Formats: sequence, C-alpha cells, structure tokens
Amino acid sequence: MAEVAPTQEDPLLAHGSELIGGPAGRNRRMRTGWWSPLRVLIMLSALGYGIGIWLGSSCRTSAWSSPERYEHLCYTDIHPFYTLNGLAEGAIPYLDISASHQLVDSPVLVGMFMQISALITRGITAIAPDASASTVFFEVNVVLLFVALLVVVIATALAARNRPWDAAMVALAPMMILAARINWDLLAVALVALALLQLTRNRSIATGVLLGAAMAAAHYPVVVLFALVVCALRTKQVSSTGRMVLAAVISWLVINLPIIVLNFDGWSAIYRKMLDSGPELGSVWFALAQWGGPLLSARSVTLASALLFLAALAAITALVLHATVPPRAASVIFLVVAAYALTAKGFSPQFGIWLIPLAVLARPRWRDFLIWQGAEVVYFIAVWWYLAGYEIAGAKGLSAEWYAFATLVHVAGTLFFVAMVIRDMVKPQADPVRLTTPNPVPHQSVMS
Repeated sequence: MAEVAPTQEDPLLAHGSELIGGPAGRNRRMRTGWWSPLRVLIMLSALGYGIGIWLGSSCRTSAWSSPERYEHLCYTDIHPFYTLNGLAEGAIPYLDISASHQLVDSPVLVGMFMQISALITRGITAIAPDASASTVFFEVNVVLLFVALLVVVIATALAARNRPWDAAMVALAPMMILAARINWDLLAVALVALALLQLTRNRSIATGVLLGAAMAAAHYPVVVLFALVVCALRTKQVSSTGRMVLAAVISWLVINLPIIVLNFDGWSAIYRKMLDSGPELGSVWFALAQWGGPLLSARSVTLASALLFLAALAAITALVLHATVPPRAASVIFLVVAAYALTAKGFSPQFGIWLIPLAVLARPRWRDFLIWQGAEVVYFIAVWWYLAGYEIAGAKGLSAEWYAFATLVHVAGTLFFVAMVIRDMVKPQADPVRLTTPNPVPHQSVMS
C-alpha cells in the first residue's frame, strides 16, 4: 500500500508547502536513503521533547520553588514525589508502611516505574554524592519518559499503516511538548499505543494484555476497552473481543493482585482519593463554581459526573450502532476517552496527552488538530497562573473567573474536535483516513 504524502493530502500542509517548493510530486520516493519516516519521526520527537525540557529549565535552576514553578509554566509532580513518597528513604511504593511518607496515590505500574527510577537515582547519587537527589530523580524520569514517547510515536506511525507521517502530529503536539514531564501519564499512553498497534494486526490477546497493563498505569484505558466492546457489538466480532477482554482482566490482575494481597490499604489509596474528592481543577464542575454556581459535595459531583459520562456513552453507542458505515475503531475510542476526560471531576493538564495519539488516528488533519491543541495550551497557561496566586493574599495570578473561562475554552476545543470526528462517522466520504486507505481491513482493526 503506497504511503500518503502529507503535503498532497492535507490542505493546511499543502498550502504551507508552497514556502519550500510546493507539495510532493507523484514520482516522489519516500523510503530511499537513511531518512525513512520512522527515523524522521524519532528526530522530530527528540526536537519536540528537547524544546519542552528547555522551556522548563528555569524550574530546574530554582528547584521548582513556588510560585516560580507556576509563573514559569514548568510545574511537575515528579521532583517533589521523590521525597514526599518516601523514595528518598528507600521506601517501596505501596508496601513499606513503616516509613514516614505519603501513600503513593498512583496505579501500581506507575509505582513500579517510580521504584525503578529511584534505584537508578540512588546509583547515580552514590557516584555523585553532591548532586541533588530529587533533581537526579527528575532527570532519570525525563530520560525514561522520552523512551515512552518514542514508543507512542513509533506505534502510532505503524498503526496508521500507509499514513506514518501522521505520527509527526504526536511528536510535535504543543501539549506533548509542554505536559509530557508533569507526571507519568506517558507510560499508560505508550501501552495504549502498543495495544492499538496490535489491534491493527488482529492480535486480540496481545491487545488485551497491553490494555490490561495500561489499566494498571492509568484509569482511562478502561474506557478504551469499553469502546472496543461497542465496536464488537456493531461488527459481531464477539469471540475475539471476548478473548481480548479476558486477557486484559488477567493482565491487570497479574500486576495488581500481589500488591492487593500484601497491602490493600496502600493499593486502594488512589481509588479512595477518587471517590472522596470533590470538584477539582479543570472540570466543568469547578469552573461553574468559580462563576457563582454551587460547589457540589464529593458525593454529588461523583454522581453527576458518572451520570453525564453514562449519558455520553449511551449516545456514542447509539451512534456506532446506527451509523450507515461501521465507524473506525480509532474514532470510537477517541470519542469515549474524550467523554471520560470532559465529564470527570477534575482535569490535570497532562491528561490531554491521553487524547493526542487517539486524535491523530481518528482524524489526522493538522488544522483541526492545532485548533484543539491551541485551546489546550490556553488552559495549560491559565491553570498555572491561577495556582500562582491561589489562596495567597496579595499574590499576582489569574483570577478565578478568567481561569473558569480558560477551562471552558479547553472544553470547547475538545468538543470541536469531537464534532469533527462525529462528522466523519456520519459522513464517511469525508473521513480523510478512508479516502486514502483502499481496501480497509475488518472494522475492529480499522485504525486507519
């Protein structure tokens, strides 16, 4: 299957290519020489990731002190977690209950990732004892998360089949540049990307195993699994989807069960926090409260969030079952994860990277992608400037009302991209992927 030349197929890139001589010609040769698509994508990933590191360099100089970490837009959870979670004392996440540290309120695979990073950090600081251990821990994680980013980009390029260049949108996404080092979300994003790659190859068990591992690194992969079940309802691929779900459950249990048995309280900390929390930053619920609306209790917002999400799932399911042509799996997955993110009780800036590879597979159009990413950047700036002055008398920061407005900009930007994906599902002749992918493979594995 011939590769798609982005400058021939994407209107925005075609117009921009006039600066360098116009779109690629019909007789182009895209795989000759050293500069294959994957090698170029690796270089672009390094470029984007390096820009993000450079943008956050001022925080490293100030040791992420407040309010500079907010004012300079370079906050990260990683640096303080080394001491807060007892890793500096040699505590093992979830298991070491004797150390005086906060419970690791992250999924198990993230805790394992922290432990590996801590072991590497202790090895480095043993050689260089004058180095700041927390800073070394952050830098170790930055290197390891770059490996995860490469996995995301390469897996997305391979899943896109004859459109590998679409993965450049992942490598150069503004929010990937800005938010990839806030937390460990790239670990789950990489596992989901690998699962979707296996899906394109009709490997249901491998897809399930990887999704189960992703569910042990973040919560959102659970709804990816739901999206694939919805797809199976339309295409009647029940047996392969059943194997996939069973493999996901077993994979999740293999990773989580030892911690559950050894220390249930430590394992369940993140789930208790989710249930007990009220409206949090980034959510519609929090934004409405800043504009004079009611501040819902934890129980009320949990119920409202769940009901709204279930309503969105019902609408997506109806759309999938009644579309004239079976929608592509990538489109359905994007819609379900977007619904999960928009109806949640909170939305941290790094959550936006969950959607980036899904958006690229669902609708690889640079114009729409950049409009959505622009809205996400507005929110990224707003949340840190709001926190710079949060509950600090006389501090300079974004007002609550303007922060709420930025939250709604983020919501509107995501809904815009959602609308574009739905339009492609309703009018498949407008779907850019279907237009460039003759002889599509069976529906469940149609990522592109």
